[in-house]
Amino acid sequence: MTRIRWMIVTAAAGLWIATACAPLLAAPPKLPSAQPADVGMSDAHLKFIDVEVEREIVAKRLPGCVVLVGRQGHVAFLKAFGQRQVAPKTVPMTTDTVFDLASITKPVATATSLMILVQQGRLQIRDRVAQHIPEFGQNGKDRITVLQLLTHQSGLIPDNELEDFKDGADKAYERIFALRPLADPGAQFLYSDVGFLVLGALVQRLSGKNVHEFSREHIFAPLGMSETGYVPAEALRNRAAPTEMRGDRWIQGEVHDPRAHRLDGIAGHAGLFSTASDLAVYAQMMLNRGTYAGVRVLSPRTVDVMTQPVSVPSGLRALGWDVQSGFSINKGELMSPTAFGHGGFTGTGLWIDPELDLFVIVLSNRVHPDGKGQVNPLIGRIGTIAAAAIDPLRVVVPATSRAR
Repeated sequence: MTRIRWMIVTAAAGLWIATACAPLLAAPPKLPSAQPADVGMSDAHLKFIDVEVEREIVAKRLPGCVVLVGRQGHVAFLKAFGQRQVAPKTVPMTTDTVFDLASITKPVATATSLMILVQQGRLQIRDRVAQHIPEFGQNGKDRITVLQLLTHQSGLIPDNELEDFKDGADKAYERIFALRPLADPGAQFLYSDVGFLVLGALVQRLSGKNVHEFSREHIFAPLGMSETGYVPAEALRNRAAPTEMRGDRWIQGEVHDPRAHRLDGIAGHAGLFSTASDLAVYAQMMLNRGTYAGVRVLSPRTVDVMTQPVSVPSGLRALGWDVQSGFSINKGELMSPTAFGHGGFTGTGLWIDPELDLFVIVLSNRVHPDGKGQVNPLIGRIGTIAAAAIDPLRVVVPATSRAR
């Protein structure tokens, strides 16, 4: 065995051992809090967040939300606004409310899982999907690459018929793999839940574990994100923000997306639940280029590749992330060109800005109680306020005290 091959095998074995042993170690702490001034931010300016959120609640665009702003390894702002639930009774919003993240599932669970498989050598992002899922290659899809799925350039339909999911998961994926594309690969940007359903299936095909099991083992458990995952346990469901009614009961702690629901809550495009404090750990890991509190999830190079802007016909995306596209209304106007993020249909948003060492989390259930509401413009304004609150003349926390 050559020295280079020996090094690769040894490194892979070490990564597997570290991952397998991670649950046996003490869970990393949540991100510590700091006064805004201690992380170079203006407390007075951050108070504009309160004004904007309260105005939108009065306008009934959302019942309530949780906002978290992190900078330099600390939580600089964390506050709950309004109500978690308004029907059939009123329940106040709390900072530990559990939210259905909807499409934030795509980057945080599915794309991150795939990047772990990339760094393990099981996958290359320019692989044709049919190399790993041969039956996907039918009906003109044999040239679609993993990269094109991650950046919504595959030409796949945004959503297939809900009827396709009526006979269980196995039959649903048979029908998904048999779909015909709407456009040639790379020709158009078509935001596609179907593409991420395929990516979730790819995680399972390569690892033998579904995206719920794989992300829990390789991302959330090692990072101590005990309130993050698919199909929440009862204690977390009781703290979840309700969305709409399904039949004669409220959807609470159960995925809102109807396709993910028919897949028993586990899918590549939706189904992940979390809290603001847990999601802050993930965001800080990304700012730290793959590590948090001594736990490494991704290599620095993996993070760089995952977040590098990719030119698409309508703007810029990254691998699982939005960068600057028609979906970027929830991105702060003053964030840097290095920022990447994503939103979720239920009323959620996450943006991470490496240049500003900043991240902004806004979690709401804007679809409660009647499927209406609108929060993307608000999430964008909160991001703008957070970026504008940075004051380079303020004293900042020394790097050695941050959650690295």
